[in-house]
Amino acid sequence: MAGTNPRAVRIAALIQRVIASSVEGHLHDARLSNVTITEVRVTNDLQIANVYWTQLGREGHEEGERKRAQQALNQARGRLRTLVGSKAGLRLTPQLRFIYDEVPGEATEIEDILTVTRRRDAELARLRENASFAGEADPYRHDDDPEQESRAADSDSSSDAGHATDGE
Repeated sequence: MAGTNPRAVRIAALIQRVIASSVEGHLHDARLSNVTITEVRVTNDLQIANVYWTQLGREGHEEGERKRAQQALNQARGRLRTLVGSKAGLRLTPQLRFIYDEVPGEATEIEDILTVTRRRDAELARLRENASFAGEADPYRHDDDPEQESRAADSDSSSDAGHATDGE
């Protein structure tokens, strides 16, 4: 795929510019309204160009609009390939494959999840401000604490007395 061959990367960028401008200016198809070419990847042998696209659809009609746009792109494939060939000046024009790009929709879902998470974190922070410990603030025994040493000594002497009576 693109990325390993610098020529393939340059041709992919050229194909993206040509197709994006052609969809806007040369193809007068209402089904292609709000279609955006997000990326083009060309194989290293320059035979196939995968054209990723997305569409900003009306709420509730996204699926149908996407199918109609895919159909329009497939029907315009030959004309777009001819335009790419004439503008790019290549001996061999790559075959165009149109693939719907799921990334923008997934990014929106991730943003929604992050927004809900931020709200929950803010609520937990607010609840923590007024929270108090259920027991002592520090339930662990520290050897350098003089009060605990005196309590420990008292409990040791009382337990020693209990052992002496048990053994006699």
